Amino acid sequence: MSFNIQNDQNEDSIMSEINMTPMVDVMLVLLIIFIITLPVIQQAVKVELPKASSARNEVKPESVQVSIDAKGQIYWNSTPVSLKTYNENADKASQEDPQPEINLRADKSVQYDYVAKVLAASKRAGLTKLGFITEPD
Repeated sequence: MSFNIQNDQNEDSIMSEINMTPMVDVMLVLLIIFIITLPVIQQAVKVELPKASSARNEVKPESVQVSIDAKGQIYWNSTPVSLKTYNENADKASQEDPQPEINLRADKSVQYDYVAKVLAASKRAGLTKLGFITEPD
């Protein structure tokens, strides 16, 4: 009886060795897969491809500098214009393809009314690319 008790203890004890058989099986399967697929990958038809540029030729839109000085005078690319002339220039610019970018530079002491009029005229004309230019701190 004491012999049977020792066998039961051996069967219930934790096995401290790693079973290498499943790992070896997986490695052999992977090796066979690589051996079969490697010649298929290397047997490609050798073709000398022509060289061509793949960059798109994009037309960069012009940029229009709109400035408003401290007195409320509007400038279209450094040329003084009235609000009516600005409206006409904005209408022409909105018809261009691609639309120009409008860079608005307003003096820090100008009344907001002048800036609001220029923004409203730009919106009415259909200009969509409008940016404010500021000085860094």
